[in-house]
Amino acid sequence: MADAISKEFDVLSQRRAFGLNFERHTPEAVELPGRRARRGDKVRVLPPRGDLKAKTDDRVWVVDEFSDNRSGARLVRETGTSVEYAKVDDIDDLVVVAEFRDPIYPGLVSTGKVERGGDKPYHSVINAENYHALQALLFTHRGKVDAIYIDPPYNTGAKDWKYNNDYVEGDDMYRHSKWLAFMERRLLLAKELLNPDDSVLVVTIDEKEYLRLGMLLEQVFPESRIQMVSSLINPASMPRQSMFGRSDEYLFFVFLGKAAPVRMPLDEEWVSSKGRTFTGEIRWDLVMQSGPGSQREDSPNGFYPVYIDPDGPKVAAVGAPLPKDENPDLSDAPGGCVAVWPIRKNGSQGRWRLGSETLKERLANGHVRIGGNTTRGFTVYYLPPAEVRKLADGTYAVEGYRRDGSPITSKAATKPSSVPTTQWRIASHDATQYGSRLLSVMMPDRKFPFPKSLYAVEDALRFVITNKPNALVIDFFSGSGTTAHAVMRLNKQDDGRRRSISITNNEVGADEQKKLRAAGLRPGDPEWEKWGICDYITKPRVEAAITGKTSNGDPIKGDYKFTDEFPMADGFEENVEFFTLTYESPMRVGSHRAFARIAPLLWLHAGSRGRRIDELPNGWDVADSYGVIDDLDQTDAFVAAMAANPEAKVAFIVTDEDRFFEAVSKALPDDVETVRLYDAYLRTFEIDAMRGER
Repeated sequence: MADAISKEFDVLSQRRAFGLNFERHTPEAVELPGRRARRGDKVRVLPPRGDLKAKTDDRVWVVDEFSDNRSGARLVRETGTSVEYAKVDDIDDLVVVAEFRDPIYPGLVSTGKVERGGDKPYHSVINAENYHALQALLFTHRGKVDAIYIDPPYNTGAKDWKYNNDYVEGDDMYRHSKWLAFMERRLLLAKELLNPDDSVLVVTIDEKEYLRLGMLLEQVFPESRIQMVSSLINPASMPRQSMFGRSDEYLFFVFLGKAAPVRMPLDEEWVSSKGRTFTGEIRWDLVMQSGPGSQREDSPNGFYPVYIDPDGPKVAAVGAPLPKDENPDLSDAPGGCVAVWPIRKNGSQGRWRLGSETLKERLANGHVRIGGNTTRGFTVYYLPPAEVRKLADGTYAVEGYRRDGSPITSKAATKPSSVPTTQWRIASHDATQYGSRLLSVMMPDRKFPFPKSLYAVEDALRFVITNKPNALVIDFFSGSGTTAHAVMRLNKQDDGRRRSISITNNEVGADEQKKLRAAGLRPGDPEWEKWGICDYITKPRVEAAITGKTSNGDPIKGDYKFTDEFPMADGFEENVEFFTLTYESPMRVGSHRAFARIAPLLWLHAGSRGRRIDELPNGWDVADSYGVIDDLDQTDAFVAAMAANPEAKVAFIVTDEDRFFEAVSKALPDDVETVRLYDAYLRTFEIDAMRGER
């Protein structure tokens, strides 16, 4: 049997894989500047400060031991069959490296907050490597996310992103496979965060990677429905050497479960100028079937005469279906009537889309209309069910009746609800006007390359979460913070309580890095970090949006436009807290010595609403939405406090004993979710590490 299995395995392993194939470049790794090295950590040795000519040492070492005064360290690395050692005199010359197959134990440290939203839940901005932040959110939000909107690197070759701490440039032969490996790892985590029963992923991209991205999404989300939208974002176009100018980009919408675009009233800009529905008038459809399945043989019961009284014109009678082996007598009609058959101008025999009995029912209800005359010929129309419902709900008022019995209706007081097409040519989506220039008004002293139009992101989200006033939205390539800003706009329009989690690293631009290195600075230095994207752009933009004040503290000039117009200086009634991801020791976590770093994750898990429990001086505490207990001798008091607060829906129980955890869980109200610390936390990240190794 072993030989048979081995032979079968050899055959299978030689087969070519189908679908999108690419080199996955494992392991991906990220440097963690500012994180002090511990024994056993993987590290790289940094070049001397200020030396721009020194070559970067990409070798990964392990900290074997520290010197007696812990100022230096001995490093070790395996090289094939041998072991190599190195000595570093100053541990500040080391940077910790996290490979994505290694387990991480994340925490969060608050770096500030803005509170103008009363009891509304908080938005969150997390400064972190997004892969690790997504892993952290698996502990807090697995399967709970309503929408993810991301604007990933477009892989233009213009140093717009890094892989393994190196910029990926246009002459890199593995540029596309590196990008695919980079995206696949993050999309797999995103998939676990999304609610499988009802959620949407939105990914923007341009022509450089849209083909490969489409195939990757098909592989990662095989059970979903995927559609691509083309959106005009730059009417002036971006010039391309020896190519057409680029004026659009693409949005992939990945619909999971029952998720679908929400129907809503649309302006004329969103629809075809030929669409009668959007003129505000009720829509009458042809009874004559067109398109596929429109031949007589496709539905023999749909081939029958409709007798028209020309004096109306109106329907005098509806004939019976003609047997399929008989041809119609076009001149045969009751006295004075005209027989109308489903016959095309070219003489071919078609069919009606309604059976004869159904047409009679519609006729009796006044839902059939006759157009034309004896000279041009007569055309039969009917009201489709959606339009009949609009009559019933008052969208259209009946102002009278025609001679054929069909209603004369008013124009709709409000625009009919619909979904747009896949071609978006919307003025408010201009990235120059409502991305770059809007950002310059909010932060006149700062620049960010290619921000999205605020209204473009707002519209994309509107179509998927407008019916979810408590939606959770994540953006793990948050850049300038446009997604958080758009969610706030949506909340203001309908008094929603949606919240966003924006994730971005604190990467400094390539040109700025050269200046900082020349000044003897390194990543992790405060003077370096203050120029990073999170601290310099994302956080100030989100704060400016809420407060209505620029990064200089002045009232923002100008008004928001389009759907909801009001002064930008008014800001928003929202709350936000800013965090930095930390990397904790599993021993400190498991021994309950890192609670202050884990506490923000518990608060996020419970909905990021109200007071956060940052310490437990009395052995337990119950806040607005959750409770924590680490002294099980206080169980009775804790259970009573949880029962007295019906808004507290999560209980975190610190214990190593199964029986104690089960006993406390049973004593709590039935609708309270119980989470065991730190077993659930540690297992989450150990399992994620095993997946990353695959």
